Amino acid sequence: MPFTVITLKKVPQALRGDLTKWMQEITTGVYIGNFNTKVREKLWKRVKENVKDGEATLSFSYRNELGYQFDTNNTSFSNIDMDGIPLVFIPNENVDEKREIKHGFSNAAKFRNAKKYMTHKSKLDSKDFVVIDIETDGLDKEKDVIIEIGAVKSEGGIISEFQSLISYEGTLPKHIVAMTGITTNMLKTNGKSVDVVLKNFKEFIGDLDIIGYNVSFDIEFINIALSKFELEKLENKRYDLMKFVKNEKLFLANYKLQTVIKEYGVGDEVPHRALEDARLIYKLAVKVNKFRDLYSLT
Repeated sequence: MPFTVITLKKVPQALRGDLTKWMQEITTGVYIGNFNTKVREKLWKRVKENVKDGEATLSFSYRNELGYQFDTNNTSFSNIDMDGIPLVFIPNENVDEKREIKHGFSNAAKFRNAKKYMTHKSKLDSKDFVVIDIETDGLDKEKDVIIEIGAVKSEGGIISEFQSLISYEGTLPKHIVAMTGITTNMLKTNGKSVDVVLKNFKEFIGDLDIIGYNVSFDIEFINIALSKFELEKLENKRYDLMKFVKNEKLFLANYKLQTVIKEYGVGDEVPHRALEDARLIYKLAVKVNKFRDLYSLT
């Protein structure tokens, strides 16, 4: 069973006493033990629920290049993943992260959008990127098609959005209508030609980095559609938030977006509409420490 170390600082005495039932305290605040994954997961959850204003760090044996992994709670340090290698991110406390908001944007709506998304100070606000999401009429990229594209772009700290329904031949499957709320009539009435939408979408995102959740699904669908019209495929650098969530939240029951947004307190339901989902993913990006800290350094 994996060797496990938990260190505590400034935590309630009750928590320290509780840990001694499971682990050996070899010095003040340092506990060691051997557990299987399920026990370690439950024990770490128990620590985080009872740590109050204190700090806690979990270290354990793990099958990666260095042979270990760790997680932190309420500490200034955090674990970032660098191509499978766990590294400690130590913020520069001498850097003043307060930035003056420059007023006078000609597009007031964009400024209001920026305030809506920046619910708290984000280390991403100095980066230019675009969050994308699509809705399709099925999961088979070889035969199914895109029915909606949505994107949220952050450029110079200003937020702008893109959304378009795509015209559709035939009748949408009932389970897609039930899940998305998109109907065949909506696509026939408000949908635009797929080639026009793709061209407008590509113009909107430019060469910005792409962020998404299980983003390879979206990009594969988009690139197949682009190739049908002999348009250049997306070659933008892309970041998949799912990968970072899996490294940061090791013991979730699953990594569906629905589960993840609840875990991070971003929302309760996934709307399954392209723009609304892109907005959710944007807010998630701000919350995922491993992504936010690593991406801010690139």
